[in-house]
Amino acid sequence: MRNPHHRSMLLLAALWLLLIVIFAAIRPAILQPSMIQSVLQFSSMLALVGLGQALLILSGAGLDLSVGGMVSLTSILTMLLVRAGVPAALIPALALAIGLCLGLVNGVLVVNFRLLSLIATLGSMFAYGGLALALTGGATVSGVPSWLLPWGRGTLAGVPAHFLTTVVPAYLIAAAVLALTPLGRWIFAMGNNERSARLVGIPVGRIRFTLYAISGLLSGLAGLISLAWFGSGRPDIGTNMELESLAAVLLGGVAIAGGRGGVGGVLAAVLLVVAVQAGLQYVNVSSSWQLGLVGLLLIVALTADRLPWGLRLRAKG
Repeated sequence: MRNPHHRSMLLLAALWLLLIVIFAAIRPAILQPSMIQSVLQFSSMLALVGLGQALLILSGAGLDLSVGGMVSLTSILTMLLVRAGVPAALIPALALAIGLCLGLVNGVLVVNFRLLSLIATLGSMFAYGGLALALTGGATVSGVPSWLLPWGRGTLAGVPAHFLTTVVPAYLIAAAVLALTPLGRWIFAMGNNERSARLVGIPVGRIRFTLYAISGLLSGLAGLISLAWFGSGRPDIGTNMELESLAAVLLGGVAIAGGRGGVGGVLAAVLLVVAVQAGLQYVNVSSSWQLGLVGLLLIVALTADRLPWGLRLRAKG
């Protein structure tokens, strides 16, 4: 039997090849360097929230459906605080602190109050997203200082500056932690068998709490990127990120039950999801179809992860 993680990587490679062939046949002009830059530009926020999602799922801690709400609320609260008199120079620190606090709330709900992660983060998703809309009436909040905009809109060697300075370091650090540190081994152990992990002394609750905090911190960083890119706080900027990040994590080879996968595949899957959306937009396909295709990719990822195990069980029977 082929390693399930390798099988997921093969599926991801096949989807990439299929995507290139289809778009090249429909509109060859889409395969140009500017399109690659555009995909990277749009990928940063999803890549960051997807990384937080991946670490939680790897550890068996469950899902974080509130990532989009945290991105939206972070951007709005940051700009409202600046309007209230907080120095604009503190915008980066504010965004990270707000995201961290929102993630800590999820950690308290799941670890301390022992709520199911699906229920806890579903509730916080509506709470965070609803609060972002309620505070603004659905309008954007302007006032982002001009010194922050070059980081959100500029490039370094043809690559978006925020992608190079946030996404690349974040994924390298996460990969190193998972591969080289005791914390990484504990995360995989928790995902494989939480009861056994507790019996051997792994601080499961503390690690789970930390991972929810990290998910919030990464969402806060994504909210900061949205401010630097768009020049304003947008209450709907995180819409559908929970679905897109979950699809990317599972397409990237992370098992939904935890304990298997890695972050490199998640980044590749994020780029695939964004490339699909950008390509469909380029050929004038509506956003409704784009979201539907992301849902289809999620089903494909779950099916690819589950089907071989069912085949093995039938073969043993």
